[in-house]
Amino acid sequence: MYNSKIIGLGKYLPDNVVTNADLEKIMETSDAWIQERTGIQERRHIAKDSDDSTSSMGVKASKIAIERAGLLPQDIDLILFATLSPDYYFPGSGVLVQEALEIPDCPAMDIRMQCSGFVYAVATADQFIKTGMYKNVLVIGSEYHSGGLDMTTRGRNISVIFGDGAGAVVMTRAENNEVGVLNSQLHSEGKYAKELSLIGPNTGRWVPEIMEANDPDDISYYPYMNGQFVFKNAVVRFSEVILAGLQKAGWKPEDIDMLIPHQANLRISQFVQKKFGLSDAQVYNNIQRYGNTTAASIPIALTEAWEQGKIKEGSKVVLAAFGSGFTWGSVSIQW
Repeated sequence: MYNSKIIGLGKYLPDNVVTNADLEKIMETSDAWIQERTGIQERRHIAKDSDDSTSSMGVKASKIAIERAGLLPQDIDLILFATLSPDYYFPGSGVLVQEALEIPDCPAMDIRMQCSGFVYAVATADQFIKTGMYKNVLVIGSEYHSGGLDMTTRGRNISVIFGDGAGAVVMTRAENNEVGVLNSQLHSEGKYAKELSLIGPNTGRWVPEIMEANDPDDISYYPYMNGQFVFKNAVVRFSEVILAGLQKAGWKPEDIDMLIPHQANLRISQFVQKKFGLSDAQVYNNIQRYGNTTAASIPIALTEAWEQGKIKEGSKVVLAAFGSGFTWGSVSIQW
């Protein structure tokens, strides 16, 4: 059995910055209201005249990660693409990355686990590498939210939160079994599926039915979130899954060099930080600048923390996420 480790990281954010002041111009909201509830000051949205897409952002982040890993695209054995906003209903965005990177016949798999998607993808890559089936795995988290949000006062509770972007890592075999991914913890609870969801259109109620009904109050094709309920569950599950990973790794909270939480809400991250008694230097947050980029939030934050020298050889790193499903998970990494 091999261990897996991360050897290359990359990120991509659209150039178009949307501030809270910009949102004040198109809906009834305020900078103070948004920051108080979420901590977000600005986010990135793909500009209307841009060619960016979920897959193309993933490609841009991947090229950086592959180069930093010292590999060529043709060295990649498997692509795992985490997203809830794929380019198409089908096929998945992973095959579009395979084509763009010109990796002949490389298997590609989309992972639809929403905010927990990147953690699930890293855990999946780890298992493929552990068994020896694949050596070099490209793991991507990418989201294009802005094109599917209700950017009116009606949708403000959701639309002020989300941003666009992508992050990617290259994982490979570790020569030393004491480094790399030490454990992964994955969970789900489907009875709360509708508390954070986008229901339609779906094949049970397709576009013709929606158009025929012509219901101005039908918002089933926009994201829905029971905010307070999600928050209460998130802080509990985040804490549980981080603790489980620490215990499995034989670590204590004070051993953590860097916690990278999914950037769902700054208040959730602060709650978890306080619960574990972590300093600001032990937790990386960038939701203030990018909003919630769902499956992309952890790889973007992980890449930034590494670029800033906050993660280096010997660092004890914890990735943790909670999101729609409900799903939640953590990965403990000895860098």
